[in-house]
Amino acid sequence: MTTITPHTEMINDLLKLAVDSGVSDVIIKSNKPGYVRMAGKLKPVDMDPITCPEAEAFVVEHVPKIFKPRWDDEGQVDFAYSADGVGRFRVNAFHQRGLVSIVMRHIKSTVPSFGQLGLGETEAALVKLCQAKDGILLVCGATGSGKSSTMAAMLNWINQNLDKHIVTIEDPIEYTFQDDKSLFQQREIGLDVPNFQLAIKAVLRQNPDIILVGEMRDRETFETAISAAETGHLVFSTMHAATVAQSLTRLFEFFPAEEVVQARRAIAGSLRGFICQKLIPTIEGSGRVPANEILNADATVRNLILEGQNEKIQGLLESNADSATFSFNKDLYRLIKAGKISKADGVKFSPNPQQLEMNLKGIFIKS
Repeated sequence: MTTITPHTEMINDLLKLAVDSGVSDVIIKSNKPGYVRMAGKLKPVDMDPITCPEAEAFVVEHVPKIFKPRWDDEGQVDFAYSADGVGRFRVNAFHQRGLVSIVMRHIKSTVPSFGQLGLGETEAALVKLCQAKDGILLVCGATGSGKSSTMAAMLNWINQNLDKHIVTIEDPIEYTFQDDKSLFQQREIGLDVPNFQLAIKAVLRQNPDIILVGEMRDRETFETAISAAETGHLVFSTMHAATVAQSLTRLFEFFPAEEVVQARRAIAGSLRGFICQKLIPTIEGSGRVPANEILNADATVRNLILEGQNEKIQGLLESNADSATFSFNKDLYRLIKAGKISKADGVKFSPNPQQLEMNLKGIFIKS
């Protein structure tokens, strides 16, 4: 029987309290009590402060051996941690002002369905994108916006409806899939393959139909995704960007100015869609509901990208009659009218609040 050290037992108790309370994140700062993020709000936990030696001992005890040099040399590290009887957590440990801090996010064991995420009418748009034969699908948003859950729900739909070989490259694995109609190979950086670069180089030799790349982090990753898309694969990935317009700008930032024309051709040919997401407080204040901006990269969108007219895409999002393409304001309008979020929160989270106010008065951009 494994003996649990006092510092691990204390942190496990904090994690159990968090999971039992439906909390998404736990934040540990040396010499402070634990903090949790509940429905987007930060709250302290009634407990004794966690000392720096206790926090550091937890990291040293549980960081995988392959990542130990990174912790020693760089002072920060990402890894996955499993607490018996509680669940799995994505861990980021780091130093601040010479002291150890730890941020832990609960990784839910059950892969969510579209219905469980409360996506409503957005589900039809996501199902349409899931049926793309090839290309790149990017799920975008800020940290904590539910990107991973939405992407997992899309893969879950594919698993239940299509026979595909799916290879994921994750750091760490967030959701574990059970093979249904599809066959999953889930590779965790540090445990199944030493680093992201090796996993990316090998993935096209592993006969996938669909590739999930945890994050579109650099030019090498994006160029590999383009190569995969051009050879008949569908690539899912996430990116930190707030809107479709911002996401498209981020893609072009991977390329130097002299390669922009070539990049337009590559992006126009491989992009299948953007799903950008925010979590909005529900009207009763007990949770949050996703609001989405979705771009289905049809022939019109591809031509605009090819011609360098990216600025026209926002107008397309606002006026498009296609149910798989719509702006944040359209989704916020729907959520307000359905009584799921307040008008005040809708306006607060809107990238164009004046236009949302007009929509709520019945004024819309014509298709």
